[in-house]
Amino acid sequence: PRLTMAQVGGLNESDEERLLWGNYFSNDEPTEQHAALNLELLRYASSEPARAHTPERVLHSGCAVPVQYMDLVAACAALPLKLERKPQLVLPLIHLVVHRLLLAHPSLPPASAPDINCVRERLCASRLHARLLGWPTLTPMRELKSHNIGRFVALTGNVVRVSNMRPHVTSLQFECARCKCTETVYIQDGKYSAPATCGAGTCRAKALALVRSNARMADWQKIRLQELPSEDAAEAGRVPRTVDVELSFDLVDVCMPGDTVTISGTIKAESVEEHGGGRGASKQQKTIWCLYVDANSVAIAKNARSASEGGAAAASASNSRTASDRDAHFSPGELQMIREIRNEPEVFKLLVNSLSPGIFGHELVKAGLALSLFGGTPRPVRGKGGRARSDPHMLIVGDPGMGKSQMLNFLSTVAPRGVYVCGNTCSSTGLTVTVVRDPTSGDFALEAGALVLADRGICCIDEFDKMEDSDRTAIHEVMEQQTVSIAKAGITTTLNARTSVLAAANHAYSRYNPSKSVAENINMPAALLSRFDLMWLIRDKPDLARDRALAEHVTHVHTFCHHPELGFEAVDPKTIRAYVSAAKRFTPTVPPELVEHIVDEYVALRQKDANDPVHNDGFTSARTLLAILRLAQALARVRFSETVASEDVAEARRLMEMSKDSVHGEREEKTHLSPQDKADRIAALVNDLIAGNGGDFIKISDVMPQLIAMGCSPEDLERTIDEYENLAVWTRINDGNTIKLIDPDMD
Repeated sequence: PRLTMAQVGGLNESDEERLLWGNYFSNDEPTEQHAALNLELLRYASSEPARAHTPERVLHSGCAVPVQYMDLVAACAALPLKLERKPQLVLPLIHLVVHRLLLAHPSLPPASAPDINCVRERLCASRLHARLLGWPTLTPMRELKSHNIGRFVALTGNVVRVSNMRPHVTSLQFECARCKCTETVYIQDGKYSAPATCGAGTCRAKALALVRSNARMADWQKIRLQELPSEDAAEAGRVPRTVDVELSFDLVDVCMPGDTVTISGTIKAESVEEHGGGRGASKQQKTIWCLYVDANSVAIAKNARSASEGGAAAASASNSRTASDRDAHFSPGELQMIREIRNEPEVFKLLVNSLSPGIFGHELVKAGLALSLFGGTPRPVRGKGGRARSDPHMLIVGDPGMGKSQMLNFLSTVAPRGVYVCGNTCSSTGLTVTVVRDPTSGDFALEAGALVLADRGICCIDEFDKMEDSDRTAIHEVMEQQTVSIAKAGITTTLNARTSVLAAANHAYSRYNPSKSVAENINMPAALLSRFDLMWLIRDKPDLARDRALAEHVTHVHTFCHHPELGFEAVDPKTIRAYVSAAKRFTPTVPPELVEHIVDEYVALRQKDANDPVHNDGFTSARTLLAILRLAQALARVRFSETVASEDVAEARRLMEMSKDSVHGEREEKTHLSPQDKADRIAALVNDLIAGNGGDFIKISDVMPQLIAMGCSPEDLERTIDEYENLAVWTRINDGNTIKLIDPDMD
């Protein structure tokens, strides 16, 4: 039965109350359900959290009022269940009660009193939105099915597509051509019916014209949400599910592609034709409908954002954070495990050995991977809002069967936010960002790629050598500037891609070719290699003791389906993820007393390269200094420390030295080649350079830099030239400074 407004608890028949009721219920009249729910909500209106909001603050925030779930439950215990089942009835009443509460705020003058700032008038004319935050139950996307239509849910995921903002009509006004009376029609879920006749008295005219200038509009935007990777084994290998979410009013433009968000809202359905597809389908085929979420609130997931954001301001804030603040988002069991790991005497060694324990050896490589999980402290750069990169990058180049892919795959699962892609199946747009056409509006929208989705996390790229050169150059900006700039289809913007790039590749000849130089075996541009903080070159060399230990390890894993006894209890991946999340809340800084020591270390590395011209192709630059700082800060985070110690700097330099030695060690082997092997390699190099120039000669000065990188000396070149002159293959011209082929067809 319908009631008068006076029969609904707390309401009256004033014009102000009728205006408020019409804002939220359009043409609906009060019912007994409205009356019962309104009386229940009056208990929340009398609570302290509800009275904490002020009209000025609400108007400044776009008429959005945050309502915490726990505050609502404390005042109305049975209301959340009713909200979950009938959100279209309960939500407007919550908006109405909050609106009435603000109109009764002590800071507002009475309705009959003058209001200089017109706060009361602006508040009456506005439509408020109670944003429900902290909904306790998250609904997995696999459970978004037809039986959930009309329910209020909360779900979390990655934003992969964001459309442009468009105006959405909320109400239309029609004017009678005969009596000039107007009639307002409210639009719900994008649908409305124009009045057939004039409703003023006995007019009953059928000619009603739409008054476009009086249409009320609101901001509207559509995003696409993709589910987060699941730890459920049954979900492994599935294509990630997605769902469209509609944002309106103050929720527009609150998130970007790559953000991890928690969204609360009502599940609704619309036909395929309205959804943007099937325009040419028959009527029978248009019975297919699509689910979408009408969002009530959007919250950026805090576990996806580093607590160190903001540079010096964040550092000062972190110093004031208490231990309880840092432990706020962990369960008691996780806190206990984190404390136990923290109290281990060799916590870094424990974490390193717990990374992919099924892979034998590679302790140094695992150490670099572990530090990539923790990362350094972001630092702002004075000027145009820039910042210094804090995420270390790492490259693993090795022979097949060395466990590179397994280590990267394991790391992407233990990282708080990790993305794993394969280089031979991804393109530059798949890594960065794609511009797609929105089927609903016809506008272009941005769809995030792997590097943008891995913002504030790690991106593991396997088969890095199989990527096309044009696709590989697309990540140059990401690796140094940590942004993705795009200028396509009239869209010019920059997205954040603050991620650690961990890449694995095979040698240029599949396996390491001892007759080629290290640069030829890696076969990647120097501009790309210089962006990696650590680079490991691993080879599968025969070694009796190591081969036996490896065989025993592999057979044990295949026999018992777990790694053999390691002499310690490995930390499980879930605990590692929690420990990394806790460690990232620390923002270690370099104390002034260590600055001179770090400078001396860097100068010593530069002098070492300058005094060793044979091994200086991995030249030490300013990027090396920044890499030492990043690794040292990551080591400090492992210890839950806010200050970098000298031991952290020493360990960071040791890792960089071992990384270079893994490359230089192969280079050292080249210096012990036999004279004939050196002559064969020099001849192959000279012939390749001549063929590359398209002629029949090459200057000796153009050959020397590559010979030095190969570990050969000028004397080796002289002996090779003399040998090939005696064979009538080469000859010297231009006073002996140029090598010329006697017969160009010979190679």
